[in-house]
Amino acid sequence: MAAGDLALVLHAHLPYVRSGEAGSLEEDWYFQALQESYLPLLAVLEQAVADPRQQPKLTLGLSPTLLSLLSDRGLNGRFPAWLALRRTLLEQADPELQLPARQLQLTLTAIEAQWREMGGSLLPRFRRLQEQGVLDLITCGATHGYLPLLRDSPEAVRAQLLTAVREHQRLLGVRPLGIWLPECAYYEDLDRLLAECGLRYSLLDGHGLLHGLPRPRYGVYAPICSTAGVAFFARDSESTLPVWSASQGYPGDGAYREFHRDLGWDLPEAFLSAQGILDRRPLGLKLHRVSAQGCPLELKQPYHPERAAEKVKDHAEAFLRGRSEQMAHLAATIEPPPLLVAPFDAELFGHWWFEGPQFLAELFRQGPAMDVGFTHLRDVLSQGRSLQVCRPAPSSWGQGGYHDYWLNDTNAWVVAEWQRASRAMVQRVNRGVGSTEQRDLLTQAGRELLLAQSSDWSFILRAGTTTGLARERIRRHLDRFWRLIDALEHGTDLPREWLVGMQREDGLFPELNAADWATRS
Repeated sequence: MAAGDLALVLHAHLPYVRSGEAGSLEEDWYFQALQESYLPLLAVLEQAVADPRQQPKLTLGLSPTLLSLLSDRGLNGRFPAWLALRRTLLEQADPELQLPARQLQLTLTAIEAQWREMGGSLLPRFRRLQEQGVLDLITCGATHGYLPLLRDSPEAVRAQLLTAVREHQRLLGVRPLGIWLPECAYYEDLDRLLAECGLRYSLLDGHGLLHGLPRPRYGVYAPICSTAGVAFFARDSESTLPVWSASQGYPGDGAYREFHRDLGWDLPEAFLSAQGILDRRPLGLKLHRVSAQGCPLELKQPYHPERAAEKVKDHAEAFLRGRSEQMAHLAATIEPPPLLVAPFDAELFGHWWFEGPQFLAELFRQGPAMDVGFTHLRDVLSQGRSLQVCRPAPSSWGQGGYHDYWLNDTNAWVVAEWQRASRAMVQRVNRGVGSTEQRDLLTQAGRELLLAQSSDWSFILRAGTTTGLARERIRRHLDRFWRLIDALEHGTDLPREWLVGMQREDGLFPELNAADWATRS
């Protein structure tokens, strides 16, 4: 018998990067995540559940914007051509890279076969794994809005939550009870809004519980219950550091595939242009390994898949041994069996750390022999154990542990824009509309406001990467929002071509209800 349980929690999310332009940077983001993370994760779980010796369990958050992308037939119909182009590009790899190039060719071919076999639809596979008890599917904010910075208008937070719950139920067939709070960010009394929206459990970074009142008796090793009746779990840093840290953890091992060296930087520009790629960018074609610590990108050595596979087995064994020893130590000092909660971005497994899905497969394969049992958050709560009542502390899992990463010199300007637009939306909803046409405009205004609130754009502004794209996305959605509100206020007609184009581009959340922004007494 295991001395406790390990709850792996993955958060799968992309901003709404739907683009009508084939080959765009935004489309690359989505297709690379499909190829490297989401499809391999499904394959790992399905293979594990088919083995009676394994007991795979995982809590998986699927953000509503990602669900919208996964259900978009037009977008997904371009995925096979995207894969075919990458196989063509791989043919131009240097002779010394033929081994990893051939291996990646085989991987892309297998991905395409998997995609065609399921008819280009992932959602039925996620639903099936939930029905089998393998997955506990939870939701997120509708567009991953950073909720502590939206609290100036509680209605804006409620709209993020209710829209998410509706979209999850529409696409996955089950009303979610759990939520991955965007960036694991919490503020005082958010639990009351969660409960109001039918959400019953979530997770925070460790200090969100450890700084709670009163301090939880069992620290991060057992969930607590807030005064509003919402259960909160906390991240165990000892279980996560070996996995997510590139400098101190497994992904930085020299045998693993290097993320930053990409064929998109190495191939001649003329050749790329001939293939329709008009700007330099990562293409998801990486043929080098991390190599020695501190090795410059230009000196990275060719990737050897077999060596990396052996490392994965060793690292999975080391991780499981560490969790087994940790649980045995904790079981000797606290009364309930300890729970180790290990949350990660799902894209870490495959996209950022190419061998990540193999690592998960090894965890499930080796877990029984190492006396490590897997569980998911919903199962923990279904055991009916009494939970200590505490008030969680304001926190996030971002750099610094609070809200600094999304509120600083690079991105603070957008907070005032969110607040002004949220107040206008609440006022307009409270006054009501007088026709079906006005209702449709108000509904679209809600979509534009939600899209402008995505924390991804603030993150990019702070990180300093594709800042032009992030700033353009924020301003585009806010501009559309204000044009819609202005038309409602003054009864002006909007150009039909503009309306149709906007509704085609931003047509997500078909069940969005503008009444979610109404003030409640």
